[in-house]
Amino acid sequence: MATDTPKTIVSIVGLDKTYNGGHHALKSVDLEIYRGEIFALLGPNGAGKTTLIGIVCGLVRATGGTVIADGHDIAHDYRAARAKIGLVPQELSTDMFETVWHSVNYSRGLFGKPRDHAHVEQVLRDLSLWEKRNSKIGALSGGMKRRVLIAKALSHEPTILFLDEPTAGVHVELRRDMWEMVRALRDRGVTIILTTHYIEEAEEMADRIGVIDGGKIILIEEKHALMQKLGRTRVTIGLNERLDVIPPALADERLALADDGRSLVLTLMGEDDGATGAADLIKRLSAEGVEFRSIDTARSSLEDIFVDLVEKRP
Repeated sequence: MATDTPKTIVSIVGLDKTYNGGHHALKSVDLEIYRGEIFALLGPNGAGKTTLIGIVCGLVRATGGTVIADGHDIAHDYRAARAKIGLVPQELSTDMFETVWHSVNYSRGLFGKPRDHAHVEQVLRDLSLWEKRNSKIGALSGGMKRRVLIAKALSHEPTILFLDEPTAGVHVELRRDMWEMVRALRDRGVTIILTTHYIEEAEEMADRIGVIDGGKIILIEEKHALMQKLGRTRVTIGLNERLDVIPPALADERLALADDGRSLVLTLMGEDDGATGAADLIKRLSAEGVEFRSIDTARSSLEDIFVDLVEKRP
């Protein structure tokens, strides 16, 4: 996080959206995004992520509720609010026959900003696009096209940047470069709201995690606290000899015998310490004369937590 006392830059209260066909996409959503953070919004397909982003960015009209973006109501002070927001869409929708330089400058002009070649040059340099400034967009690689979209979104100097699936279609080797670029934007004061299907991306970059499902926010948590509270640690003990059953003295609801009988698996929830749990289990095994050959400890990922949250929903 950027500060010890975070300040809200996007405030969403009671946001509701019902489409003409009757689909209730958002159901009284409350959400605060803090200035200078990277906030990851996760959810299954159809959860309401795209509708939420569309409303905040002025592309979709809400049925009810309010959104304040950097001090401006998006409904009553639309132009000022929209000027604070940059949007990088998932689709690579840009003019393939224009040069990078012209396209980014044109995007700046759409927001009524005066020409500022120095600012555009800096944006292109920051995104490693300066050497490609005179290239036609259609001739660029997928990763470079994605960078052009980010440059266009930053051209009018927004304080809030929405990244909708920023690495979709980007080669895995370029993904970490994109992550570093996003962190650099945050370090320069831009607040980042990220949606992604690559949950490891959220785990790598986000300061806080929000999960939306069925049009409702079901969880908002600081990432590390979430991993501690809802994560699992799995301790696997490889045995020297096969067991048919767990000895009664080792009976524990957290302990299971693998199907092949050659390993014991201890599952610890939340903040339980895996190292302590493994040490206690080893002592109990030694007391019962059960010999082992290996110990493996694994902590659950954010993806594991996300799947559990969504699957347990009614």
